[in-house]
Amino acid sequence: MRTFRTLRARRISAATLAALASLAVLPAAAQAQQAYPSKTIRILVGSPPGGPSDITTRVFAERLQQRTGQSVVVENRPGAGNNLAAGVVAKAEPDGYTLVLSPDTVVTINPLVYRNLNFDARKDLVNVSVLAGFTQMLVCNANLGLKSATDLVNRANRGRMTYASGGPGVPGHLAAEMFLQSTGAKMQHIPYRGPAPATMAVLSGETDCGFLATPTVIPHVKAGKLTALAVSSKEPSPLAPEVPTLAKALNQPDLDIVFNLVLQAPQGTPAPVVSQLAAAAADIMKQPAVREKLQNSDLIPVGSSHPDAEAAVKSASARWEPLVKRLDLKME
Repeated sequence: MRTFRTLRARRISAATLAALASLAVLPAAAQAQQAYPSKTIRILVGSPPGGPSDITTRVFAERLQQRTGQSVVVENRPGAGNNLAAGVVAKAEPDGYTLVLSPDTVVTINPLVYRNLNFDARKDLVNVSVLAGFTQMLVCNANLGLKSATDLVNRANRGRMTYASGGPGVPGHLAAEMFLQSTGAKMQHIPYRGPAPATMAVLSGETDCGFLATPTVIPHVKAGKLTALAVSSKEPSPLAPEVPTLAKALNQPDLDIVFNLVLQAPQGTPAPVVSQLAAAAADIMKQPAVREKLQNSDLIPVGSSHPDAEAAVKSASARWEPLVKRLDLKME
């Protein structure tokens, strides 16, 4: 009897320990999600400091750090149309601690343009939240003496005109091609390696015009070195309210060229973490101080939900894909 009871007690004890051990594993994973974040979050940016992506990321990171009590580090990795930063995050551990803020062109355009990418942004990244929208400003070298977008169209129809961009498939290139498609004008595209050299090309007269980020070009507009002809959005820029919108300048009310800045995580990031990040983005982008800071940099605060971010990127893909295919854009 004693032996039976002893054996039975041992079996119960072993079973209890096994059950406790199995339970200990599951709560650990659950606790990891519930405790998120418990260490430093790194957000990569695929463009140099000072651009729309960088400005938005740093404003968001500061508030996210205040909100979570954990360090949030911003790391610039410019190059290849934002692909370098996005590629690093696409292959990162899907735990919510390595993120990227990209223009939506990383998902909508780059997979169609770049032949040798080592990742697929449409499959390898989760669109967590649209943090903000940004537009482009149509500027030309001041020595051309152009006064309006209509002047530019007329000049382009009379002879060769060129425009600069930061590279094939970037927002400035797409905005320019949408402008040309809407007006029937012809201009030769001169791509550069980023917005800074593109801006310098227009300033020097190496190229005639360009669609470039307003914060980048507005100091040169105010200095009289560049002439601002229009902004690409339906609404005027807070930085240059006197500059007409393309919709007004061309009398095309539906013409609205806005790009999204999307917070992205590696595919496989736990759904609760994605939801938590999206909720943080929504709250942060509602804060008056954040909205004011972004608007003063010609950015449109959004802070969307995860489903709305996915829908926005899908809609942008449908808009731009026909244009990219028509232009037959290809990059190695």
